[in-house]
Amino acid sequence: MTGSRIVALGHYQPPKVLTNDDLAKLVDTDDEWIRSRVGIRTRHIAEDETVADLAFRAAEKALATSGFDASTIDLVVVATCSAIDRSPYTAAQVAARLGIATPAAYDINTVCSGFSYALATSDHAIRAGAATRALVIGAEKMSDTLDWTDRTTCVIFGDGAGAAVVEASEEAGVGPVVWGTDTSKSDAVRIDGWDPTISQQGQSVFRWATTQIAPLALQACQKAGITPAELEGFVPHQANLRIIDAIAAKIGAPNAVVARDVVDSGNTSAASIPLALSKLVERGELRSGAPVLLLGFGGGLAYAGQVVRCP
Repeated sequence: MTGSRIVALGHYQPPKVLTNDDLAKLVDTDDEWIRSRVGIRTRHIAEDETVADLAFRAAEKALATSGFDASTIDLVVVATCSAIDRSPYTAAQVAARLGIATPAAYDINTVCSGFSYALATSDHAIRAGAATRALVIGAEKMSDTLDWTDRTTCVIFGDGAGAAVVEASEEAGVGPVVWGTDTSKSDAVRIDGWDPTISQQGQSVFRWATTQIAPLALQACQKAGITPAELEGFVPHQANLRIIDAIAAKIGAPNAVVARDVVDSGNTSAASIPLALSKLVERGELRSGAPVLLLGFGGGLAYAGQVVRCP
C-alpha cells in the first residue's frame, strides 16, 4: 500500500450544555464579553463520564459508520491531555470496550494538536506495514482542569470526542504532515501537577497563532501537492473564533468551508478537529473525496497539519 485514507468519522458530546448566561452565574462575565473575545455561545460539560467514556462513544459511532467489525482494527490511538488514568491508559480501555482483542494501542499528548499528531503517526504505521486499519481518536474532559472562578479560562473550554477509522489505501488520502514545537513558548499553556488547573498566557498564544501558523498551513498544502484555492474545507483547532478567522484569512482558501464549531462546543483541545470535521461531514457540508486541511496548534506550543480527503 502507498498510503492511508479516512473511511469513516464519528463524534460524541455529553448532554449537559453550559451557556454563557450559565457561566455569568458562576463568575464575573456575561454573554457579550465572552462572544466578543472568543466567539463561544455554548459548550458541553461531562458530569459522570470519563475521557475513556467520551472516546468510546465517538469511536463506537465511527466504527458503526464504517461498517467494519471491531476485530479488523489493529491499531488504536487516543490523543488526550486530560485523561486521569495512567494504566490502563485510554486507548487500551477503549479497545477493550469495543472488543478489539490484541491491537497496538497507545495514548498521545501534544495537547491541542494531538489529533493531527495521532493521525500522522497512524498514517506512518500503516505506510510502514505495521498496521492495516486504525482507530484514531481525540477525546478531552477539559472541565476537569478548570478553575471555575477564573473567567479567562473557564469560559473557553468544553468536553467531547471525535474519531476516525483509517485504513491502508493504494491512493494517499492522508497527506504528509507538517509538525513541530515552538519550545521558546512551551510555558504559554500549562496544566501542571497531580491536581491540574489549566492556565495560559492568552495574548502570547493569540499572537503566536495568528502570526506563525498560516505559513505552516501553506506548507502542508504544498506537501500535499494542492493549492489553497483547491481546498474544499479548512478544519483548524477550535481555539477561539478570532484566531480561526485570522488564520483562514491569511491562508486564502476562498472555496473552503471553514469549521467554526468553537461557537457551540468551545475549545475541546485534541477533540476539536475530529469533532468539527465529523459534524461537517454528517451535515453534508463536505463531499466525499473533498480535500480538507486539518491544522492543530496549541499547548507545547506544538503544531501539526495535513491535507486529508473526506470519507
